[in-house]
Amino acid sequence: MTIDLTDTTTGAISSALTAARARLGGMTMGMVLTLVIVTDEAEQYDAIRAANQAAREHPCRVLAVIARKPKADSRLDAEIRVGESAPGETIVLRMYGPLGQHADSVVAPLLVPDVPVVTWWPDGAPQDPSVSPLGALAQRRVTDSAAADDARAVLAQLATAYAPGDTDFGWTRATPWRSVIAATLDQQLPAISGADVAAEAGNPTADLIAAWLGDRLEVPVTRTDSAGPGITDVTFATVAGNVALSRTDGRTATLSWPGRPDRSVALHRRDIAELLAEELRRLDPDEVYAETLHALGSYSFASTAGPAAPWSADA
Repeated sequence: MTIDLTDTTTGAISSALTAARARLGGMTMGMVLTLVIVTDEAEQYDAIRAANQAAREHPCRVLAVIARKPKADSRLDAEIRVGESAPGETIVLRMYGPLGQHADSVVAPLLVPDVPVVTWWPDGAPQDPSVSPLGALAQRRVTDSAAADDARAVLAQLATAYAPGDTDFGWTRATPWRSVIAATLDQQLPAISGADVAAEAGNPTADLIAAWLGDRLEVPVTRTDSAGPGITDVTFATVAGNVALSRTDGRTATLSWPGRPDRSVALHRRDIAELLAEELRRLDPDEVYAETLHALGSYSFASTAGPAAPWSADA
């Protein structure tokens, strides 16, 4: 069921939601969180589709906030979607004129009572997510540095402004790699003297993995560029030879170990819905992400033109 409201108010939206639940047989308020999506008209379709897929695992009220025509008169239009095509409830809020600068005042009355709030910026991340108006409403704030033209600059800003509850899809994408790397390092290895992470130029996940490895292993880590897709190699230098995890097709990696047969490891690139679902599983602060951001801020990157030189600590 879809309900369109033009030049409306939050009170009218709440009343329409109540009426829609009654018409559909008295749907219960079984939502576990409220997901606020801060997006624009061009990106809203893909973002809402990903949110609806994630909502099948985490029933939630989705509030998509779209600011339009800042010089127009203030007006609020709403599109309400409930029923099978939209798990939970989805409300698309289009705010015109100065109202778009005060989106938090519109969103706050529509939050599901007594459940956590997650705010997600699919494209442009604010400089300080925790103090931005819609970020301040949330216990968890999700950005995506990979959507920026200069992902490293975004990561550097996120590191400066970090507050408990912040996270970034650049870090979420690292989860499968970190799991395989951790399982590899749990085995008995010769002493590691250094490591290298190879990925497409400007890949923020590779930068974060390199910072994580450097912080945890306390060895020199280099970050080199490859043709991709995404991360292609993580290599550890040991006295017995290199231990390498290589993935050239974006789906399956090969673990090479001196003196042992190669092993294949499933390591597919995940879509946005999978990343979002992972972030909605945990709403507590990610301390490892915070430590990795701090470590990332302690290094300067070489140019992405050609292979990168080893990181050097800032003076």
